[in-house]
Amino acid sequence: MKKKINRREFLNSSLKATVGTSLVLAGFPTIVPSSVFGKNAPSNRINIGAIGAGRISRTHDLPGVWKYDFAQVIAVCDVDTKRADDGKVLINDYYTKKNNKPFDGVKVYYDYKELLQNKDIDAVIISTPDHWHALIAIEAALLGKHIYMQKPASLTILEGRKVSDIVQKSGIKFQIGSQQRSSEQFRYAAELVRNGRIGQLKTVYVGLPGDPSGEEEVEMPIPKNLNYDMWLGSTPNVFYTEKRIHPQVGYDRPGWLRCEQFGAGMITGWGSHHIDSAHWGMGMELSGPIEVWGSASFPTKGLWNVHGIFKTEALYQNGIKMVVSNEIPNGIKYEGTEGWIFVTRGNYQATSSDPVSANAVKALDASDPKIIKSVIGKKEFRFTISKDHHGNWLESIKHNKKPIAPVEEAHRSCSTCLVHHIAMKLNRKVYWNPEKEQFTNDEEANKMLSRTQREPYAIANK
Repeated sequence: MKKKINRREFLNSSLKATVGTSLVLAGFPTIVPSSVFGKNAPSNRINIGAIGAGRISRTHDLPGVWKYDFAQVIAVCDVDTKRADDGKVLINDYYTKKNNKPFDGVKVYYDYKELLQNKDIDAVIISTPDHWHALIAIEAALLGKHIYMQKPASLTILEGRKVSDIVQKSGIKFQIGSQQRSSEQFRYAAELVRNGRIGQLKTVYVGLPGDPSGEEEVEMPIPKNLNYDMWLGSTPNVFYTEKRIHPQVGYDRPGWLRCEQFGAGMITGWGSHHIDSAHWGMGMELSGPIEVWGSASFPTKGLWNVHGIFKTEALYQNGIKMVVSNEIPNGIKYEGTEGWIFVTRGNYQATSSDPVSANAVKALDASDPKIIKSVIGKKEFRFTISKDHHGNWLESIKHNKKPIAPVEEAHRSCSTCLVHHIAMKLNRKVYWNPEKEQFTNDEEANKMLSRTQREPYAIANK
């Protein structure tokens, strides 16, 4: 009688038979080949763990994956136990309604490390605050978990480089949450530019939303349901106040988005979307600027201290100039020698509390209507088509294909945003070498490539 093997043993044996042992010997896991998955077989579904159970997870990331029959969310984690427990209820309720029968198959965790140790989990969605992205991604990749991660890719440029290097060596499928790559108008606009519909591209204008400053806030008792030390992670220990973190009632936009301790503000928050899309049209997906000048206003008091009004200008090796500002209409305007194309989200919002006006703006516009009526020929430059960002990630796992927003391109978009932020902080021009990922003859700027990290949450030893 043949020995009956479980799902994990089956996957592991299939991996060895299919791709050999070179990556295993190198200390990294291998990729699940598409042949492993029977058509929607329950035992062969992609099992997913959700890390972070806040606003973006509940309204965007979880709905993005649970609608697919060949994937199932089997675990949820948050350092706020109330949010983790709410997440479990949300997921169980969805599957109960979907399958028209009671479902209670979601395991809840309050420490992501424990979730990552669950060998039944094949992939994770990282929907945490920005300062936690890099460490969780690194640990997940080292354990062979496929990753969908909210943007930006990292808090600092050195963190981002480490994430990209480790993920690429691991062989797992990584998708950054830059969902504009799965939006038809952004792809089409970039293709039109790449195929010369506006002549030679000269300047790209990127408009981002702004963020308001806030008032001083008093210290408050730490809620019993929040592991505040772990929430702070690698960042400095500061007193708890609710508006610094997230609401204890409801899932409105959290305050940490406006604290530089945990991110850079809109330059990475929305910049990671629009600059990433602009790089598509510019052909700079794997590079970055060589010069950036920036200025910005930063609050001098109050809890929320990310940049306010700002303007940056960048020059690329191919001679294209980029201008980024909150005073430019939200979107991307490509300006060439023979016309211009403007692309934006229009009425789309990832979540209802996004700080963007949902007015009747044309999602795609041009100096001449004929430009956007143009058909991209079969022999012209084209991007891979993705119509659903989460679905593209799941399909990349299932069929062993490259996702639409892979890790190195995610890092390059984020690092460009961070170079702009450094120029804003220094209020002067900086010279960036995108190959070496260093500033040229600028010790002050190079010190800003990383931040001091608090133990035991430092990345240095990973």
